[in-house]
Amino acid sequence: MPDEPKTLDPAAPPAGTTAATASSGAPATAGDSPAPGPARGRLLGIVAVGLVLAALNLRPAITSLGALLEEVSEDLHMSGSVAGVLTSVPPLCFAVFGITAPRLARRFGPAAVVCAGMAAILTGLVLRPFATGTAAFLAASALALMGIAVSNVLMPVIVKRYFPDRVGSMTGLYSMALALGTSVAAAATVPMTDALGGDWRLGLGVWAALAALAVLPWLPLLRDRDTDTPRPAATTPETAPQAAPAPRITRSRTAWALGVFFGLQATGAYITMGWMPQIFRDAGVPAATAGVLLAVTMVMGVPLAFVIPRLATRMKNQGPIVVALGLCGLTGYTGLFLAPAGGAWVWAVLLGISNCSFPLALTMIGMRSRTGAGVVRLSAFAQSVGYLISIPGPLLVGVLYQHSGGWGLPIALMGGLMVPQMIVGTLAGRDRTVEDEC
Repeated sequence: MPDEPKTLDPAAPPAGTTAATASSGAPATAGDSPAPGPARGRLLGIVAVGLVLAALNLRPAITSLGALLEEVSEDLHMSGSVAGVLTSVPPLCFAVFGITAPRLARRFGPAAVVCAGMAAILTGLVLRPFATGTAAFLAASALALMGIAVSNVLMPVIVKRYFPDRVGSMTGLYSMALALGTSVAAAATVPMTDALGGDWRLGLGVWAALAALAVLPWLPLLRDRDTDTPRPAATTPETAPQAAPAPRITRSRTAWALGVFFGLQATGAYITMGWMPQIFRDAGVPAATAGVLLAVTMVMGVPLAFVIPRLATRMKNQGPIVVALGLCGLTGYTGLFLAPAGGAWVWAVLLGISNCSFPLALTMIGMRSRTGAGVVRLSAFAQSVGYLISIPGPLLVGVLYQHSGGWGLPIALMGGLMVPQMIVGTLAGRDRTVEDEC
């Protein structure tokens, strides 16, 4: 297998871990001997299963709502602008709560925080169908999105910590599971709702069962409380550089470029998840078919989310991948503007390819720092900045749609954002680390 870039050198363990930990992929506290091979293998197997199940739950709370947005809006008496606010809640929660993930991970351990995140998703999805007004619905959604937010930030951290020599393949695995959960929720929500009598509350609530399943594999990991905090007893002249404080991310131009790139791709993704079914429905496409078209867009990430991270880790510069994905998005939005119904399946496929900028961004987060502490901070910084940037997008689309009476201006906005996304993504893809710049 070709060598990965030097930024993923598994010989450089995360801060607070031993060299044996980094080479094996198993967590260990300072001074501990590596766990026996079979025990370590079981641990990594549990982590892998937990990653997949967690990833499956990181989007159904959003895409299931997108498929039923019209029914929810009518039942709860939402205007187009209020519905736009509802589609902006996910990035807002991701920005606000995602920034707390590093502190929580240092105190309780990343696995425990992800477990709590899955429990929050479960609780929010259970409560949401009982909402009788917009405020209660938003509050229950925010609880689920809080769990998604901290888990979003810690997924690259879990991969870097437990699988330091397989960042590309493990990032691809959970990105593929994330895309699968996204697409299945988009495609299955309307048919399931119809099968359950047409009640949107049951159609949204059924996804709580998947969240309950995701809590289970993280429970045995609650005892793993190693937070990758440097320990004085482990400090030697050889390990002192690894015990240094994490880099000051705000001084890194690469971190800022990565944050803006993450924000622009998230803007496109959440506009797509929140509004694409409605765009197709307004063009005359049946509701069930519109949901399937969204599923097609999301399912494109299943194979590509596995391929793109592996390809990215074999390239010193990820700029060409950024540009290729951006051009697919630009073409898809152009087609959506000119013939939304006539070429619906083609535009869905192209936009699905473009949305694979998300696993690429996650992969670059793991590649742009040498240490576990650096990845924690870079992940929180890039995702929080990115989601803050993405908040106005879905809201602006709702306002433009309501006041212009059509989808021309909103789609032009979506397409126009692809240009700066390609520019900053190319800057973020350069072969350097935040430690170099800080």
